[in-house]
Formats: sequence, C-alpha cells, structure tokens
Amino acid sequence: MSDAKETLTLFDTTLRDGAQTHGLNFSLAEKIAVVDILEELGVDYIEGGYPGANPTDTAFFQSPRTTRARFTAFGMTKRAGRSVSNDPGLATLLQSASDSICFVAKSWDYHVRVALGISLEENLDGIAESVGAALAAGKEALVDCEHFFDGYAADPDFALACVETAYRAGARWVILCDTNGGTMPDTIESVVRTVCERVPGSHIGIHAHDDTGHAVANSLAAVRGGARQIQGTLNGIGERCGNANLITLIPTLKLKAPYKDLFEIGVTDDALADITPLARRFDELLNRAPNVHAPYVGAAAFTTKAGIHASAIAKEPETYEHIPPESVGNRRRVLVSDQAGKSNLLAELERFGLSVASDDPRLDRLLADIKQREAEGYAYEAADASFELMARRALDSVPRFFDVKSFRVMVERRHNAIGELVTVSEAVVKMEVGGQSVMSVSEGNGPVNALDLALRKDLGPYQEAIADLELLDFKVRILNGSTAATTRVLIESGDSVGNRWFTIGVSPNIVDASFQALTDSITYRLMKMGEELRVAAE
Repeated sequence: MSDAKETLTLFDTTLRDGAQTHGLNFSLAEKIAVVDILEELGVDYIEGGYPGANPTDTAFFQSPRTTRARFTAFGMTKRAGRSVSNDPGLATLLQSASDSICFVAKSWDYHVRVALGISLEENLDGIAESVGAALAAGKEALVDCEHFFDGYAADPDFALACVETAYRAGARWVILCDTNGGTMPDTIESVVRTVCERVPGSHIGIHAHDDTGHAVANSLAAVRGGARQIQGTLNGIGERCGNANLITLIPTLKLKAPYKDLFEIGVTDDALADITPLARRFDELLNRAPNVHAPYVGAAAFTTKAGIHASAIAKEPETYEHIPPESVGNRRRVLVSDQAGKSNLLAELERFGLSVASDDPRLDRLLADIKQREAEGYAYEAADASFELMARRALDSVPRFFDVKSFRVMVERRHNAIGELVTVSEAVVKMEVGGQSVMSVSEGNGPVNALDLALRKDLGPYQEAIADLELLDFKVRILNGSTAATTRVLIESGDSVGNRWFTIGVSPNIVDASFQALTDSITYRLMKMGEELRVAAE
C-alpha cells in the first residue's frame, strides 16, 4: 500500500460568491489586491467574477490576473433555445482572459421547471454544450451544480444525471453546491460518497454555505465522502451567512488528522505561518474589524483568562492549546483581569519584553492595583495598550512625552449664519511639552472629536510621530444605571501601516473617560516609536 498523499484542490470564490456579501462592493483595484493575497496564500483556482454582468468584472477579465492559480470566470450555461454561437453571455465568457470557466447549472428539477421553464432534457443539453464550447475555446471547464443537495433529495436521478453529463462532456471539475446552506454533515458525506460511485472523486468538488454554521464541517465531510476540490472564501465572506471559510479550512487540512496524513494542498508551511496576518490584511482591505474569535487567526484564538489555565500554559503550552499559535502566525495571549493570578501577569510582562522575578514585590502591588481598577470598571483584557502603559509605569519607565495640566470642553447649540440649528463643540487643552507650556484649541463635531484634535494639535517634537494616528472606533458602555452612572470608554486607534491598539478610560464623566483613553493612545504610540523619541523626551 502506497504512503503517497492525495491532492486536495482549493478553489477560491472570494471575488465572485464572496462579493455577494451584504454591503460589499469590490473595485477593480481591490480585486487585483485580493488576487495578490490569494496568490501569496497558494490557492489553486481564483474565481474572479462574472464577466459581462457589470463593468468592474468585465474590465477585470480583459487581462490575465494570476501567475500561479488558474484564473476562472463564472457564468451561466447556454440559454435554452439558443445555439452556442448565438448566446452573448456564453460568448463573453469564451472571450475573457480566463484560464477556466465555471458554469453554474441547475441540478434541482424544481428549479429547472419553474425558474428556467424548460425540460430536464434541455437543461442537460445546455450543460453538455456549454462545457464543449469552453473546451473548444481552449479553456478548462468546471460546472457548479446549483442546489445539488436539495435537488438530490427531491429527484436523485436527475441530480446525478447533471453531474454525469458535465463529467462526460469533459468538465475537469463538477462541484456539488449546498446553495441554501441547510444540509447536515452526515448527509453531505453520504451523498458525496454515492456521487463518487458514478463519477471519480478526483473530479468532484464541494461548495458549502454557512447558513447552519456547518460550511467548514460540510466541506470536510465531502472530502471524507470522496470529493477532492473545496470551494470557499477568505474569512468566510459571502451571501447571507457566508461561505466555507478557507482561512479555517487550510490550517485544519494541514495540521489536523486524518486530513494532514492523507492529503496535501498547495499551501506551503511558510504560507500557513503567514495566514493570520494575511487574514487580517484582507479585513483591512475591506475596512472592517477582524473577528477576534475567529478560529486559528483571531486575536482571542489563543487567549487565556483564568489564572489556573495561565499557570499551566506557562509550564506546558499544549495543556490548553490545540496547536502552537506560531504555526498559523498567531500568538499566545494571557489576559490580565480580576481572575488573574501572578502567572497571567508574568506571561504578559514577558510578552512586552519586561523580565521580572516572580518574587519582585512590585508584582504584588501591580496585581492588586489591576484588580482594584477592574473593580472600578476598567477592563484591561480589552485594552492591551493601556495595560502595557500601566505595567511599564509600575515596573519600568514611560517617558513623560507631555503633561496635561487641564482641559475644558464647551458645547453650544445655536443657529448659524444661514439660520440652521447646529451644535458646535470646542475644546481647550493646556499642557507642557518639552518644558514649554502649550494651549491648543480646536472645534469638532462632538466633544470627544474636539478634544482629540486639540490634544494632537501641537505636540512639538512628537508631532510628526503621530501624523498618521487615527481613531478607528469609539465604544461607550454604561456600567451601572442612571444618568450619573460610571462610564467605560474603549478607543481603538491605528496607523498607516495597519497597527491597531486599544486604550481605556473610566469615569462618571464620559468626556473625562474619553480623554483618559485618548491620552493613553497617543502616549502608547509615542512609546512604540522607539529610542529616538525616548531620548527627545528626556
């Protein structure tokens, strides 16, 4: 018996099916950028969209876009009642600069009769003739059997006939689509196994949607049933609840038995080690916050909060980690919270580059201070930057880049020069920078925005260092009832190279809480800029 592994082919449909995500529209430049990400990852097929359906996709397919992956166009099979040579949609696909064409074909008899209004025989003829036209044009043909599993449940003979027709016509891959996303993994595996008795699994793929949260599980079930191509998207984006998440599937296929022992994929170990930053880069391109709880790549994927867990991890990481986080480009985090013990604290300090003896009396004081502040409403597990500043101030040193003496905010509601009722916020911040007294005044569209602008308006030698600092998100939480409640403000900041950090402020006054988080954000950025600024501050 041979020990050779079988090959699993990865087909990415981020730019086609993923583009159906609510609120998402890829520009031409963004499509090109996504191709670069996918090529770096190492997928085998990149489905770029539907040429002829819109100007962006049409322009995208005017030139080849890939160097490694097969550049794939998506479109419908030939329309019934028309010849191959007299179908404009098919002609656009054949004339595109693609390597492959993935045709979508109805495989549910109900859809053929009701949606298309044609006979089952005409549908089968359309599949065969479309595949033949692609092959004649020198392109590889694939066929997505839409609603396959629902169609199989309704009329298995017709659903299987669609698959067999595509295969016999010369399709390289015939993909079984769980279009509505409602099929369960055991059914997927059983049906795929039956299909593979009629058509070799080396020509069968799976396209799963996540409407029941099973898209990844269904894709793996299809592999167990014999399918050897998996379709999915980056970070699981897609219509409704999304598609099978390739960012979850790839580490599973490479690191988890039995898949790692039986199959090989085109993603290298080096690419796997970069999959976390790659996934986050894709989110940056979409201008959305990464899912912190995403498997493998989320910021919380290897995060531990409870003290007893942290103590075990410090001794043997595998006690609470299913894989080494570094294998997927992620890192271990031990949260500091009111549940924390000294092990958590030491682990976090080590991550910051602070080496402290476990019997250092400053640790006990710092831990007591953390727990007291969390009792007041601070949540350092959500604000790494504020925690690092607090720890460095207690154990090391943080330069005093600036010293705020006072601030004042005024909010005025009035009619402007053209009679419109407007609300104007003005902030005044008095501080000392480099031994010089500075007073900055700014107007903003709210008190926090005005404070932010005033605080950053004149920081002397540090001005250039914060030029690209941007407030990305602002979250307010009321910790107890009434208008006099304690308020927690969490601010997410970022810079032009994709760094993000979170800072926190707590006060009965929302403006004061916001100002705490703002000053922490700027101080953290300056501290991270390095030794040059430290010297200037001293």
